[in-house]
Amino acid sequence: MNAGQMSKGSNGTEIIRATSTFDCGGRCPLRLHVKDGMIVRVEGDDAQEPEQLRACLRCRAYRKEVHHPDRLIHPLKRVGPKGEGKFERISWDDALETIVRELRRVKKTYGNPNIFLAAGGGYLGALHNGGLATAKLLSMFGGYTTHYGNVSSEGAVWAVMTQYGSVMVGHSREDFLNSRLIIMWGWDPARMISGTNTTYHLIRAKEAGARIVSVDPRYHDSAATLAEQWIPIRPGTDTAMMVSMACVMMRENLHDQEFLDRYTVGFDRFRDYVLGVEDGVEKTPAWAEAITGVPARTIERLAREYATTKPAALVDCQGPARSAMGEQYNRCAMTLTAMTGNIGRRGGSAAGGLMGIPVGHLFRSPGIPGMKNPVEAGGPSIRGTLDLRLRLVRRVHINRMFDAILKGRDGGYPADIQLAWFLNNNFLNQLGNTNKAARALSALEFLIVSELFMTPTARFADIVLPVTHAAERNDLTRPWPSGPYYTFVNKAVEPPGECKSDLEIASDLAEKLGLRDYNPLSEEEWLKAFVEKNPETAEQIKDYDRFRREGIHRVKLAEPIVAFKEQIEDPENNPFPTPSGKIEIFSQRVADLHNPLCPPIPKYLSTWEDHNDPLKEKYPLQLLSPHPKNRAHSHLYKVDWLR
Repeated sequence: MNAGQMSKGSNGTEIIRATSTFDCGGRCPLRLHVKDGMIVRVEGDDAQEPEQLRACLRCRAYRKEVHHPDRLIHPLKRVGPKGEGKFERISWDDALETIVRELRRVKKTYGNPNIFLAAGGGYLGALHNGGLATAKLLSMFGGYTTHYGNVSSEGAVWAVMTQYGSVMVGHSREDFLNSRLIIMWGWDPARMISGTNTTYHLIRAKEAGARIVSVDPRYHDSAATLAEQWIPIRPGTDTAMMVSMACVMMRENLHDQEFLDRYTVGFDRFRDYVLGVEDGVEKTPAWAEAITGVPARTIERLAREYATTKPAALVDCQGPARSAMGEQYNRCAMTLTAMTGNIGRRGGSAAGGLMGIPVGHLFRSPGIPGMKNPVEAGGPSIRGTLDLRLRLVRRVHINRMFDAILKGRDGGYPADIQLAWFLNNNFLNQLGNTNKAARALSALEFLIVSELFMTPTARFADIVLPVTHAAERNDLTRPWPSGPYYTFVNKAVEPPGECKSDLEIASDLAEKLGLRDYNPLSEEEWLKAFVEKNPETAEQIKDYDRFRREGIHRVKLAEPIVAFKEQIEDPENNPFPTPSGKIEIFSQRVADLHNPLCPPIPKYLSTWEDHNDPLKEKYPLQLLSPHPKNRAHSHLYKVDWLR
């Protein structure tokens, strides 16, 4: 580590400024107290202005994962059946030589498309990101097949790209202070964080007089702490309640027709659906009560309150969107925000489930050469359309990767996958259909897993590579969508045993494969390049050394960021990035898909195994799996404090 990043603590400790890097809902500045090569204490942000970015219990227990006795510290080779978890220790040289031999064998026998890279979901970093480092290695080796899509927010992304043409649909969190009404719909920020400072600003908004309502099947921490009213609802029926709220606004002429006329297209089509002109069924609160379990009177009151309280923020989230027809939930939420004229307004919201702002959100790769994947070169892309099944036809959707391994080209997938490398994830217990996943991992001719612990996924590996923890390397990481700040990860301790970073592993393999110029820069040169060669960070961060020393660069905003403010204030010169230049309540691009399960306007659609399914007579319960308080995916699972 660099002495410039340290300060003296009590009892002979050194304080290292770092940042959490879990794929959770926050990105928290940390002060790691180090003594005799061990983190002995974790403190959070000590800033006084504009506010402290306070860490939750996950980061408070950070050191217990870093120094956990079950950490993998040596390369391992499988000696038993796949999945049984029997391994023997081998040297790094043996591990790397085995991987080189298998990569060359599969390339020669089957071709590069049959090498699969599965990355993401664990550690979020700019330089020591296993997916980035290994993707470059495999690209220089001749290419590979990988996945596309987003487990967390595919429905929300599709919805906002349909309706707005942009994923930057959030306000900076201090704008909650301008709201008179905040509806937390399927949103539990106290548990899943949703930006480190989010709950702080919601509490401030409540203290300033904002009324907060929670619509959720669960009476969760956020509802208990923040909400004046909790409205329980049957899982998967949120869109029906939203549609019936739209019905109340239309029947009582509470919607903002002037806003709709100026900034949207297709509201007339949505109105015909809601009022029953299209199908003969008016979507009244009574209609919704039978579906949602929410009393019609409650729906009517909330609809009137939302339509008449200015400004009001309807904050939908990704939870209800992670279900069949989940994109309709986000699309309908966006339509309600348009009907109430709250888009582009201080204290309002654009909804859409993502809540991202365009400041401090990402460190982008500084033009790293060698990143183009030859397997995808010249492949037909449908960027700009909405059919995510074909986003890039030479990739596999993340939720179908195990099906692709089992079925290959005969199943309509782009490759017959024989070798896979899983890193920075534990997809066996993170994705759906675990039994199918286990069959798929067992079917591979060769599997490499890079990991901190012996996870369920790692138990199926032929070679397991022990990787460094974020506290054991220098890097940059991004804040969660709320920003606005940039964060640095300073190395606090040396890695245990023989652990290596993903970049070190890829560099060693590149040398053994004879790939020249894979890693031409030092770690420090790479980090500076990420900061200084990206236009956004270069404009914001003028003093790299100070940024690294302090571990954070806070962006001072003249006023809160409001999504689509420019489009609403000057639509002629700032159209929405959609084909029509407006908010598309009706989407011709969706209509052109001719998919009855994907209507061109927001609709409530009953789904398989929902409350209406005859199976409910045999299986009356529905399962919800909310984010755990004590983990980020399977990160921190072994920490006794949190268990």
